[in-house]
Amino acid sequence: MKPSILALGLATVATAATAQDKPILTVLTYDSFTAEWGPGPAVEMAFEATCACDLQFVAAGDGAALLARIQMEGAASDADIVLGLDTNLTAAATATGLFAPHGQTWANTLPVPFEDPNFVPFDWGWFAFVHDKAKLPEPPKSFEDLAASDVKILIQDPRSSTPGLGLLMWVKAAYGDRAAEIWAALADNIVTVTPGWSEAYGLFLEGEADMVLSYTTSPAYHLIAEEDDTKAAAPFTEGHYMQVEVAGKLAATDQPELANAFLAFIGSEAFQSVIPTTNWMYPAVTPAVGLPAGFETLIQPETSLLLSPDEAATIRDAALSEWQAALAR
Repeated sequence: MKPSILALGLATVATAATAQDKPILTVLTYDSFTAEWGPGPAVEMAFEATCACDLQFVAAGDGAALLARIQMEGAASDADIVLGLDTNLTAAATATGLFAPHGQTWANTLPVPFEDPNFVPFDWGWFAFVHDKAKLPEPPKSFEDLAASDVKILIQDPRSSTPGLGLLMWVKAAYGDRAAEIWAALADNIVTVTPGWSEAYGLFLEGEADMVLSYTTSPAYHLIAEEDDTKAAAPFTEGHYMQVEVAGKLAATDQPELANAFLAFIGSEAFQSVIPTTNWMYPAVTPAVGLPAGFETLIQPETSLLLSPDEAATIRDAALSEWQAALAR
């Protein structure tokens, strides 16, 4: 029996009213987190099953662009949570005065100590240059090796992208006062600089360069999702810079309890278990079943580099000026 048009209309009105009655939690994040293949859909479904709320993700470009947007919107922002900054930006984010203490007590399994009153970690990884083993069987073994070669690379803009900013910190942490010299030597290896990670990785897959700035975990996507073992991350002798991605609650949120519940949910098995095969990063809390098969094949850098949030904030402008000067020549 077909329902009458009137009945359908009443049902539609009732559904809309129910949806409108639910409180909305707005999470500002980067584009790939909300993609169909990213963590967003699974996280939304799992959290909404616990909160009697409507979780809405708002994509705002790449990670570093999130901070610029929040700085522009200030306390008038519609966002309740910002998810996708990293420790290279947390000092600057804290300095805005727009974030509130998270109050969370769940423990993480990061390989480095992490304490921040305003931000909780949700995943981590090491930056690396990814290549196709069939096309580049002998990749460079260091930045100096890369600069002396004809290998072409794709990188991201440090003003809009957290991987791009991470590369600045990587070179600075590895070479210190020689960073400007390294950038000058690398300039002719760079094919282009993209606004975010997605654009650069897409160009790499289209064959536009030999290597792309990404993560040591990126080959896991090809191996697990595509059964393709041709992609690899090149180990660099200087060590690899780490990224710890974080989320924080905005002080002006009109949903403080929901925001707290979401920050607690980030530390749960339901959130953390989807990270390895959707965001293709290491989870901030290792799931009870461990990491997916295939992750054991990834390179493990012998040396990890990571500047503290205050160190990163202190050298950021100078490192950016060195990068811009080298690429302008």
